[in-house]
Amino acid sequence: MPLIGRLFVVFFAFLAACFVAGMIVVGAVLYPEISDLGGAPIDQSAINVVLGFGFIFLSGFALPPALIVVLITEAFYIRSILAYAIGGALVGAACYLGLIPFDPQTMQFDGIVRRHLEIMTGAGIVAGLVYWMIAGRSAGAWREPRPPLRPPPPLPSHSRPQA
Repeated sequence: MPLIGRLFVVFFAFLAACFVAGMIVVGAVLYPEISDLGGAPIDQSAINVVLGFGFIFLSGFALPPALIVVLITEAFYIRSILAYAIGGALVGAACYLGLIPFDPQTMQFDGIVRRHLEIMTGAGIVAGLVYWMIAGRSAGAWREPRPPLRPPPPLPSHSRPQA
């Protein structure tokens, strides 16, 4: 039963991490002018729609590499915040590089935009930290055996054993 509960925690943490990463990617890629303080207000309903699509997009592309990181951390009881930040950076970079065409003859990616790679890697780091806060701090805890039951208290010294 602890394994089933752990799967729910991992799934919820993954969704929360994808949502936060989606917010970062959408905010940084689609609205770079947000940092401009003189800009006009942005339509809130448009942001909600774009955030929804960003969440769906990231959760679909991030699932396979994130699943590898989750399996490794759960199998080896890795609970370090640094491990989740590095794992998130690798997942973010993998998601971006998975969308870029690769030329096998030159062994290079064609058309890498450095800013977009940095945004995806940074979003992956933040997503890894969010995942760590929800599920990573107790990675592998479902495998620990339960503590043994305490023995019953001893009988009083003047009592007779029951036959």
